Amino acid sequence: MPETRPVYLPPDPLTPERDITHQHFRPGEHVLILKGAAGGELWGDAMTVVVPSWHTPTDEDGWRLLDPHGGDRSYITVHPRYLVHLSKRCAECLMHQKALREYLVKRLGDGEEAVDCNWYSLTALNQLVHIADARPGR
Repeated sequence: MPETRPVYLPPDPLTPERDITHQHFRPGEHVLILKGAAGGELWGDAMTVVVPSWHTPTDEDGWRLLDPHGGDRSYITVHPRYLVHLSKRCAECLMHQKALREYLVKRLGDGEEAVDCNWYSLTALNQLVHIADARPGR
């Protein structure tokens, strides 16, 4: 992960509205959780899809992911709309990345310093939740 500076943008309006199904991803695929931008490009956390898992913050099917860097949070559960493919060229994921890049670069510019938009947090159950999906008490 690049060294980042925090930014205070409104919640990402694109990801929570993304219509992506659980079946779009498969175990073993490499995925990216987009978290910000640097140099006019997107960056995020690269992980590997492991097994299906219930995503409690949204009450929908999710995926258990493995962080290859390990640590206290080696495994997290995420909603499929938070993910884009890294291991294959996927038209839907590429369109989502393009739209998100245009949204961010318009607001952040194309400075080289990495910006973490702080749209995600982890719950006590190691479930990643987008700020727009967070529910009180979760």
